[in-house]
Amino acid sequence: MSNLETVAGVGENEALKRTIARLNLSDHALVGPGDDSAIISAPDGRFAVTTDTMIEGHDFKLDWSSAYDLGWKAVATNIADIAAMGAVPTALVVALTVPGETQVSWLEYFADGLKAACLALAPGCGVVGGDLAASEQIMISVAAHGSLEGRSPVLRSGAEIGDVLAVAGTLGRAAAGLALLESGNRDAISAYDDWVNVQRRPQPPIRAGVEAAEAGATSMLDLSDGLARDAARIAKASGVTIQIDPQQLQGFEAVLEEAARAIEANPSDWVIGGGEDHSLLATFPAGTKLPRAFKPIGVILPKGPAPVMLGAGPMPERGWDSSKSSTS
Repeated sequence: MSNLETVAGVGENEALKRTIARLNLSDHALVGPGDDSAIISAPDGRFAVTTDTMIEGHDFKLDWSSAYDLGWKAVATNIADIAAMGAVPTALVVALTVPGETQVSWLEYFADGLKAACLALAPGCGVVGGDLAASEQIMISVAAHGSLEGRSPVLRSGAEIGDVLAVAGTLGRAAAGLALLESGNRDAISAYDDWVNVQRRPQPPIRAGVEAAEAGATSMLDLSDGLARDAARIAKASGVTIQIDPQQLQGFEAVLEEAARAIEANPSDWVIGGGEDHSLLATFPAGTKLPRAFKPIGVILPKGPAPVMLGAGPMPERGWDSSKSSTS
């Protein structure tokens, strides 16, 4: 097989066959790829479902992200939503459109990224089916499924007055990575490649979602659009005000200061308004022993004039907007 073979050259069926052959199996699949539909076990009788689409030129740029990166990111962004419900990711369905001149090897590397992310972030989860079609640009659409394992789902609307607000994962690193890539500063991109790699291959704390649910989390969501915007979503859904302690954000900002100086940016902007870390933001009853992955950063107050307060002042709802932004 030549690495220069294209999708148009071998045909969509053969290209899809070669791509599927590189994937890992889901431990939860009763029937996997090959039939008209996959069959996934759901012992609890309930399961979580989410979907997301990534479009070339809008959500990613091939100049910055490899096929492997995109496969990884497609998994990470979707299973983070499953984890935010307190569920365990079990299976993914991936639909992909590519230009006919796309090399089959690109699809294979994409599949390698899918597999690697599943194995690293959610062992037991795998791709159980999907579709491949021709188009003028690359579009990646993923539907992820998860098992609640008998637990109640953790919703955005359950935060209560007196709860502790806590975060598991990173804040601002993906935004820093995007800013570095957009700067075109090759020296800075190389020097701070850890942050660039968080943008390319997010590391959501998937296991922490179940841990939060088991610890009694009252609300939770995936931090995809930034702390300010996503905290406001919990506040509005729960009918409360969230007060974030700025001192608890200083550690997140400190690790980004050198990268920020290199491209004349403000690390606070990344921590408060940057998206795509895919960390988990959750609330817990006062006095709860927080799961190890979570760091307290605020409290829940009665509903006031602003959904979110940063210290004593209102926090503007700035953050990631997928309808306007272009990423890597």
